Amino acid sequence: MSQNVPDRPPTAILIDELAVPRNATIGAIVGIAVAAALYLVRVFELLGPVAGTRQYPVFGPEGWFLLLAFVLAVAVTLLVTIVLTIVTAYRLTRTSDE
Repeated sequence: MSQNVPDRPPTAILIDELAVPRNATIGAIVGIAVAAALYLVRVFELLGPVAGTRQYPVFGPEGWFLLLAFVLAVAVTLLVTIVLTIVTAYRLTRTSDE
């Protein structure tokens, strides 16, 4: 058994090298911005009224679209974070090869 215990676990080092916290912050900003923009367009009918009428039980249309905006924000955040992390990993492999 080895007496050498690393200061940080290997996964923490990998997360730092891939800049995951930075990528997650950028992803959250983009996700919230996209969801807010689409929420405002839909709720305030900035592109005109929607054809036809629908019933929105319990919450009303604003509540349902707010829930959908939250789901969209989380999905876009995850997508942007994953893409940025893959790009960072690719750049790290390119620089380590040279």
